[in-house]
Order: sequence, then C-alpha cells, then structure tokens
Amino acid sequence: MTSEQRLEQLREKAWQEGVVPGRGVDVVGGPIPRRPGYYGQPVVKPPVWTWEIPLYFFFGGIAGMSAVIATGAAIFHHVDLARAAMWLAAIAGAVLSPILLIMDLGRPHLFLNMLRVFKHRSAMSMGAWILSAFGACAVPGLIALELHARQIFPGPLDQLLRIAAGVFILGAAVFGTLLATYTGVLIGATAIPAWFLHRTLLPIHFGTAGLGSAAAILELVGHRIAALNFLGFYAAAVETGLLIWLSANKHGAADRAIHEHGSGWLIRIGEILNGPLALVLRFFAFIPLAAISFLLGALISRIGWIAVGKVSGSDPESVFAAERSSPVEL
Repeated sequence: MTSEQRLEQLREKAWQEGVVPGRGVDVVGGPIPRRPGYYGQPVVKPPVWTWEIPLYFFFGGIAGMSAVIATGAAIFHHVDLARAAMWLAAIAGAVLSPILLIMDLGRPHLFLNMLRVFKHRSAMSMGAWILSAFGACAVPGLIALELHARQIFPGPLDQLLRIAAGVFILGAAVFGTLLATYTGVLIGATAIPAWFLHRTLLPIHFGTAGLGSAAAILELVGHRIAALNFLGFYAAAVETGLLIWLSANKHGAADRAIHEHGSGWLIRIGEILNGPLALVLRFFAFIPLAAISFLLGALISRIGWIAVGKVSGSDPESVFAAERSSPVEL
C-alpha cells in the first residue's frame, strides 16, 4: 500500500469513527527518524544511580526494621535481643547508610544542603530528614540501653536511663519504619513506567524485605527465638505473594522491563530466594540457610529494581504505553 493510499484510508476511518488506532504513515526522508521517542531519544531521563543506592536501600531497610524488632524485644523483656537489634540499627542506619548516600551524592555538603529545607512533598527531602532523625534516636537509644543493661549507674539515674532508652528506641522504631519504606515511595513517585506502575507495591515490598533481613541477621548471630522465626515465615510468605503478583503480566508493553529483559530476572531471582525458597527452608527448620537465602534475595531484588528502572526509563514505548493506561496520573 502506497503512502497516498494509506493516508486516504486514515482519513476515511477518522471521518467515520473519529479515532484511528492503527499505524500512521512514515515520511521517507523526513526529519523524524523511524524510532520511538523524541527524535530517537528517551522520553524520560533514566536513573543514573550506581551501586551505592541499592546497598543504601538494603541497609536502610535492615536498620529501620531492626529498631522495630528492638522495640518489641524491649517490651517483652528480651534485653539481649533488644541490645543486638539496636547495635544492628545503629551500625546499618547511622553509619553505613549515610556513608553510602554521601558516596552517591559525591560531596558531603550536598547531604547537608538537603537538610536546609523541609519539603513534605519531596520523597528525597523527606528521606534525608528521616535518615537524620533515625540516627538521632538510634545512637542515644543504644547508649542508654547499654548503660542500663550493664547497671553502671545504679539507683534513680539507672531508672532515668531505662526511660530514656525506651523513648529513644520507640522513636527509632517510628522513623525506622519510615526509613525502610520511603525508598519504595521514592522510586515510585517518578515517571519511570516499571516503578510508577508498582508504586503501591514497592513500599510494602521494601519494608517486608527489611523486616525479614533484620530478623535473618539476628538469627545468624545466635538469637534463635520463636518470634524471629515467625517474622522470617511472615516475610517469606509476603515475598512469595509479591513474586506471584509480579509474574503476572498485567500492564503489557508498559511493564516489559520486568517481563522481557534480563533486569527483570534479577527481581524474580531475588524474590525466589527470599520468597518460596526461604519459606521451604524455614519449614524444614534449616534456619541459617533460610536466613542467608532471604538476605541474598533482598539484596539482589534491590539491585534488580534499579536495573529495571534504567531499562524502563530508556524505553520510549513503555513510557507511551504507561501514559495511555493512566494519562491523568502521569
């Protein structure tokens, strides 16, 4: 069919139906290449994050949910578990996470610049404040808890330390929950199709992975109690459900970075490791193997989500398909 015939067909269909769903006409020698996008370029800017960010997501989730576990342990008088969980929260959240974030930013003062303003509508601004508030609660909470546990200052001062430890640990748990989940909100609040289409699922996924990872590390260092085993079962069951959800191709071309590219395999491999495999290993009481499997899966899935974002952001057809599926929100 010649271009003139095709144009005439398009005019007739538009006259009759008002909508032409088919392909148009390529102008031979025209200024616009026959590639999707704007003159062959991506429609949105793909993320430029490097290896520091998936590690930041991983350790941030561990730190935040360790504080939650410490709160529960303190309430039920598991002092040794609370101390171990707070050490994990302080190291992962107040030491490793800021270092990784500053390494990604390139210069330390850029992190401080993010604290100059408070933008409640910006996930990145809120993330900097959440990380800072978490560290401000986790470190004093750990110090107060250690001083109370060692009975260094007996009498009324020890009671003050006990109260201070409880207050700071509770604050760390509140900000820790936000720290473990805001990263899912951060990447979901973009125009990257594979992230935007799963913006509701991502905070749940990141928070659950952080909870299971924190419980796994505490089990590996020797805290084998029923409560941590239950958390491991719960996290693995949720991740198994998320694997089933992601395996269903519900969005077509808009979501093909997950279903048609190697980057999507990273997510699926990670979800298999911290989902069904960890669940089966726990069922047969192979606790150390289940913990290691979950930790590997959580890390690989973080790397996979960053890789999927880069592929999806570079694919104009995915952006167009996502815009057609939800044009108002995009």
